[in-house]
Amino acid sequence: MRRKWRVVVCLTVIFILFVSYKILEPDIKGGTNHAELEYREVPVAREDNSRVNANEGHQNVDDIVKELQKKYWINFNYPLKESPWQVAEKMVNLREVHPEQAPEIGSILRAMATRKIVSADTGYKGTQLKLSLILDGGQVVAFKPRWYRRDEIFTETPYSGADRHNGEIAAFHLNRIMEFRRTPLAVGRKINLQTEIIPNGSEQLLKTFFVNGSNTCFYGKCYYCKGEETGVCAEGDILEGTVILWLPKALPLKTYRHPWARTYITGKLAQWEKDPNYCTAVQVSHIYSEGPRLLDLIDTAIFDFLIGNADRHRYETLGNQMESVFLMLDNGKSFGNPFLDEISILAPLYQCCMVRYETYRRLLLLQNGVLSRVLRKVLKQDPLAPILAENHYAALDRRLGMVLEKIQTCMEKLPQNRALVKETVKS
Repeated sequence: MRRKWRVVVCLTVIFILFVSYKILEPDIKGGTNHAELEYREVPVAREDNSRVNANEGHQNVDDIVKELQKKYWINFNYPLKESPWQVAEKMVNLREVHPEQAPEIGSILRAMATRKIVSADTGYKGTQLKLSLILDGGQVVAFKPRWYRRDEIFTETPYSGADRHNGEIAAFHLNRIMEFRRTPLAVGRKINLQTEIIPNGSEQLLKTFFVNGSNTCFYGKCYYCKGEETGVCAEGDILEGTVILWLPKALPLKTYRHPWARTYITGKLAQWEKDPNYCTAVQVSHIYSEGPRLLDLIDTAIFDFLIGNADRHRYETLGNQMESVFLMLDNGKSFGNPFLDEISILAPLYQCCMVRYETYRRLLLLQNGVLSRVLRKVLKQDPLAPILAENHYAALDRRLGMVLEKIQTCMEKLPQNRALVKETVKS
């Protein structure tokens, strides 16, 4: 009987200790209303506060570079069993434009760069000059023309100048390397305006054509398209530009105003530029307090900072669901000044002080020059190579280091590494 009571007492004590522990256990899931977010402590800092290399003890930098160059190398001759346009359409879903493993991309890009143009018209809405083309097989693409030399530097504002067509190509491949996969396919192409556009052009487009010396030119239709003085000219009849794949009609785009948009008025600051606690006000909206949207926005801020794009005043999603991916469209205002690091582009990151755990780990993998070396190799394949002036590669590596410093500051400021967010997105 005495032994039985001892067992009962012991079990009672264990039960009381267990209940006490659960009551006092720290809540590591509080602090935000994002759906399915999970904060994890990860070994991201040493005792001296320096960052841990994502591949320390596993691979050296050269091995990482070779592995990533192989992964993102484009096979333009990859065999397809159906139309490249059908393959491209099937790739797209609510969370990405193409999957991680997509060797078919090479054949789609080749078709974009070579397929016959069967119809040409003025571009869709927007401020910048572009063409809307239909390629053989019925695929709609946008064509952004060349305006500048690769080494042109823009010093007025971070968003000055016309779109840089080469920036769209570099942004697409950088998006792949960063594993975001939220930018439409883009590839360089040279078009003969006399033989490919004029015979297939709409009346609206052909009215804007003119000749300047020995060069064929046009000014199209857009907000800034005001006449011949705003037109773009080919070299003779050959116009270089970028072809961007149109997204499937089955997933219509939904447009939102970017909460960190600029005023574009000299001397007038936006609210986020005056209020360091602005992120709290943004999260009042259910769009940013639930689901992955805010984290998508922060990913985009990091991406935009790397490419120097300070012109993200609106954004689009595929469809109208909470899980619809934040697309990284219209990257033409990128790669304008490799010597300017516009830190305000990172405001969503350092004001909200959170970032996806996977994004952080990816940035760690791409540091120490890995990013520039991989991107340089991949861009050599484009028909218009070289795509970027050399100074832009150095800028990418420098800016990546600055992003990691901002994340490190957030991790030191918040307990239990709550700046790093792991999530499960409902599909």
